[in-house]
Amino acid sequence: MTVRALTIVFGLCLLRASAVFAAEPGIALHDRSATADSFPVATDVRLGGDDKQTRFVVDFDRKLDVAAFTLADPYRVVVDLPQVTFKLPDKAGEHGRGLIKAFRYGLIMQGGSRIVLDTKGPVRVDKVFSIAAAEGQPARLVLDLSTTDRESFLRNITMQDRTLHTSTGKVVSVPGEAEGDPRPLIVVDPGHGGIDSGTKSFSGQDEKDIVLAFGLTLRDKLEKTGKYRVVMTRSDDTFIPLDERVRFARAHKASLFISIHADSIPRSEGQAEGASVYTLSPHASDAEAARLAEAENKSDVIAGVDLSSEPNDVANILIDLAQRETKVFSQQFANNLVGELKSTTPLHLHPIKAAGFIVLKSPDVPSVLVELGYMSTKGDLVHLMSAEWRSRTADSMVRSVNSFFAPRMAGATGKAN
Repeated sequence: MTVRALTIVFGLCLLRASAVFAAEPGIALHDRSATADSFPVATDVRLGGDDKQTRFVVDFDRKLDVAAFTLADPYRVVVDLPQVTFKLPDKAGEHGRGLIKAFRYGLIMQGGSRIVLDTKGPVRVDKVFSIAAAEGQPARLVLDLSTTDRESFLRNITMQDRTLHTSTGKVVSVPGEAEGDPRPLIVVDPGHGGIDSGTKSFSGQDEKDIVLAFGLTLRDKLEKTGKYRVVMTRSDDTFIPLDERVRFARAHKASLFISIHADSIPRSEGQAEGASVYTLSPHASDAEAARLAEAENKSDVIAGVDLSSEPNDVANILIDLAQRETKVFSQQFANNLVGELKSTTPLHLHPIKAAGFIVLKSPDVPSVLVELGYMSTKGDLVHLMSAEWRSRTADSMVRSVNSFFAPRMAGATGKAN
């Protein structure tokens, strides 16, 4: 099985490593002095042109710096901006015109926003610029595209400036790390975020918001026990690339990685309900697991992340994946977690599954992905939106964590004595 590593090719925002994580225990890095009112505001968007030349225009309340680059397979144009408050019309981006099929926008990290345009084929960025407000007209971002051939498109990609720009000089602070705190470190990973909203319920709720609310509840309850150090991959509406989530857990020698998601299936495929717990396997346990893993692993494409060639250490990671101990621990925790969850929330008919999720590929950190329920199922959605259900279900997960670490903590205590 080929593992596809992820790299960002260009932009105003660095999506790598520590900058996207907590400057304080359990808090995703951001400038607390900044308010929504201090950011540029996008107020309207327009598209014009045809299948040969297309202009994309966004109105802002002030002039701002912009940069654009292209990505292939699928064809996309990515526009990076400083952090922006988007107040565009409802359903903006669902339909395109000319060379643009559709577009999406959102926060890519604190300090930076992104617009990703899906194009009908290979395109060339003829111009990208912003102009200040003048003569009663708002400030504007202008992007001019023209059609090109695939060979020229790919050649342009190789010539693009791939310099990464740091967004902040702040360094990750993991609770107790500097003091040698021996308590196990648990990473809580709410899926999706920022420009990647995940799945959406029939009534309009985004997966990214539901799983973040649950992740915050779980974090607070774990911290309240006093037994663990807890960090979150994100504690606000920020996009984090999948491999960064894994890299962070490994870099800080996490003892457990819990990724939180909520599934959805098309009505044409019937109905499903209940929570599931996934562990890593190159071979999906069933067709549903394979579908879900494929969908989740493609989420980085939504945010314009380039799926590029694999780094040299991938072979070593694949070898490490054979480590039996980590796999056994992951499976043990999954089994225990399902046992606890069944007393507090409905479970899927087959609640323990396996598939090749990128976020579970840490070879030395026991990892599970928890699907809390189906946003496409009315009964599950009622639970997912309930604070009381979140509290009760998070309590059951804390009990599972306690059971998982009890023999290890008892052994450590015995050795100390």
